[in-house]
Amino acid sequence: MEKFKVIFYPDNKSVEVEKDRTILSAALSAGVYINSACGGDGVCGRCRVILRKGACSMLSAGALSLQDRKRGVYLACLATIQSDCEIEVPPESRVEFDQVQSGRSDRRLGGFYAAAEDVQAADLVPQQQQPAAAPLTEKVYLELDPPDLNDHISDLERLYRAIHRSKGLQVSHTGLVNVRLLGDTLRDALWKVTVTLARRPGIVELLGVEAGDRAAANFGFAFDIGTTTVSGQLINLSDSSIVGTKATYNKQASFGADVITRIMYAQKEEGLEKLHGAVIESINGIIHSLVSERGIDLNDVTAVLCAGNTTMMHLLLRIDPASIRKDPYVPAANSIPVVRCHEAGITVNPRALLYCVPGIASYVGGDVTAGVLSCGLDKMQDVSLLIDIGTNGEIVLGNREFLVATAASAGPAFEGSGVSCGMRSSSGAIQKISVDPKTFAVSYETIAGAKPRGICGSGYIDAIAAMLKAGVLDKDGTLRQIPGRVRPNDSGSEFVVVPASETETAEDIVITEADIENIKRAKAAIYAATMTLMKRLSFEFGQISRIFIAGGFGTSLDIRSAIGIGLLPDVDEAKYLFVGNSSLAGARQQLVSEPALARARDIASRMTYLELSVEPGYMDEYMAALFFPHTDLSRFPNF
Repeated sequence: MEKFKVIFYPDNKSVEVEKDRTILSAALSAGVYINSACGGDGVCGRCRVILRKGACSMLSAGALSLQDRKRGVYLACLATIQSDCEIEVPPESRVEFDQVQSGRSDRRLGGFYAAAEDVQAADLVPQQQQPAAAPLTEKVYLELDPPDLNDHISDLERLYRAIHRSKGLQVSHTGLVNVRLLGDTLRDALWKVTVTLARRPGIVELLGVEAGDRAAANFGFAFDIGTTTVSGQLINLSDSSIVGTKATYNKQASFGADVITRIMYAQKEEGLEKLHGAVIESINGIIHSLVSERGIDLNDVTAVLCAGNTTMMHLLLRIDPASIRKDPYVPAANSIPVVRCHEAGITVNPRALLYCVPGIASYVGGDVTAGVLSCGLDKMQDVSLLIDIGTNGEIVLGNREFLVATAASAGPAFEGSGVSCGMRSSSGAIQKISVDPKTFAVSYETIAGAKPRGICGSGYIDAIAAMLKAGVLDKDGTLRQIPGRVRPNDSGSEFVVVPASETETAEDIVITEADIENIKRAKAAIYAATMTLMKRLSFEFGQISRIFIAGGFGTSLDIRSAIGIGLLPDVDEAKYLFVGNSSLAGARQQLVSEPALARARDIASRMTYLELSVEPGYMDEYMAALFFPHTDLSRFPNF
């Protein structure tokens, strides 16, 4: 097939593309990001470019005026390449992204992208739980019979017939732009083409048609959009393999540490737009970093699936979240219909689809649904618990017969934010700490064995448990004065974990009494929510078969330390199973399996929500838990 060279200015980036490719598609292949909010339908008019040199053909005028066309202005989504071209992308049509950093971070809240090996992806799901492969988007290579006088159905009908013969699928929808390009594409490709098919609930959509066999070039992204952290995985949809994983702090954190402050900020002038832009920047940063590293064309990213709490999903889609925090706490939507990625501002293939995991209530979202799916809680005969430890602590109790969920605001301390030397679980993060009870010497272990740069959530849990055991820390959270190890600071005292001489940052790594107070309140919220849910449903821990622990701790969470500080109940440790980022794992399962997507919808429809704000026993449980491990020590007989 004839190919042409296209140069984009002012980037001065070039790419070789087939005849009749749209300018928007060529720009994505070149790594030039053009604003196209309508997803390539020609109606928003934001993808205006100027043809400096060469020939392009317009499929239609779209939103262009006659004056625009006389000035050589084209809509990138509707203009096809007909020769070598030079194209200028004006500032108003450009989408810019921050430079992505890999595997590095500031100890405080800053934008960094953890390398794949630093991210726990919850790959502990038993094999029998894994869904059958049936990706939400699929590329299929077809060799069509050319038309003749005995077989003269239309090009589109011919294509649909071939799809049905090959896959047994009945296509019910496609975009007008595909129909406009179809005739030339089929004939130039000698009737040998690859179609991209997408599955929506009850619908099969034809996303695009390409010349030749490109069935293996099909990719998607699964995202867990957390309040503090955004984690993403690039998935090869042709074989369901994980190509790469990255994580970054959610840039919304600069507008507030928790969902309530962000909901309040969204009510300010342009507040919702800023919050939306921040999370989209985090998502697009991960996408562009991974595809660049792997040499993947953004046109081949055909699906994105996101899981997150209810507020995060509202902000992702630019939906006003105000009603979430107002009695009776009803969100605008728990289940979001499938939309184009470009409608949300995610810059991949213009016709790629965005799927959002359905949520349950204002404070229990699709991340919990994905977690239940990942752990298989909804299929178990025995009653089990899922405790997701993050900025919002979510707890689910149930089995295949019932599912009840609740949530409590814990703050971002367990995700390495809101504490003086906190960081994500990535290279250089201290993840294990022990304190000698005689000399108070500190031993520690960092992720990847790198020089210490800060402390991740599991490190803080380990440290407080070790300090309690060594007698450095009183049960009310007060540090004892130990020369050379505990020293005064502006707000009380701090414990020196690692002196500046041993750190990569050349700064002391410390744990302050303020940090300890943050951890204490966070663990109290999660423990109190767990106990309230158990009591409300009249269950004892002896009746619980398994306790799944989810969260972004890497692989190093010490269950005994978590029990020792009063974060988790003091029960047989054999009941605990750490599953890492279960939300991301569940999102990935749905991206590669239409049956898993249907199962997630079933989970969300079956789950009952317990609102803690109207539960009279919750505050009593919370106040009693503001102690290490608890004011009622009979609950923690082993500590």
